[in-house]
Amino acid sequence: MNPTLLTWLMAACFVAGLALVALGLPGLWLMVIAVAAYGFLTDFQQIGTWTIVTVVALAGVAEVIEAWLGFGMARRYGGSKRAGWGALLGGLVGAIIGVPVPIIGSVIGAFVGAFAGAVVFEYSKSGASTAVRAGWGALVGRVAATAAKIGVGLVIAVVALFAAIRG
Repeated sequence: MNPTLLTWLMAACFVAGLALVALGLPGLWLMVIAVAAYGFLTDFQQIGTWTIVTVVALAGVAEVIEAWLGFGMARRYGGSKRAGWGALLGGLVGAIIGVPVPIIGSVIGAFVGAFAGAVVFEYSKSGASTAVRAGWGALVGRVAATAAKIGVGLVIAVVALFAAIRG
């Protein structure tokens, strides 16, 4: 297959992947699949094993950062471990529930879910003001996590496109 066409298709997958990340969906993994497919379809001439390992590692690190920020910011704003778990679970549930709303439903759902999850879980242990502070921290963490994942997605795109073009 034509490597130039494959490069353009991979770049299109990167744009779609970044949009999915912004929507709270697993866009980085779409990007990883696009890189691996490019490597496979070109017999690993331009994109080889090390590039694929690098993008998989970057995507894995981004997932850890996302979980850490959502969990950690709820705790940093005064919440307990319960608030951290509530932020993590609430963000996941909110993203799933928000999916039926076109375009930004999962983003809003993830943000609201992280806030609500942290508040509910923390309120079961401490007072309302602490719970709301923890919820605010969870919301801040979720926004920061989304920004971090988009940043990592851009790095994945640069690494893969550089490998494909220089090949």
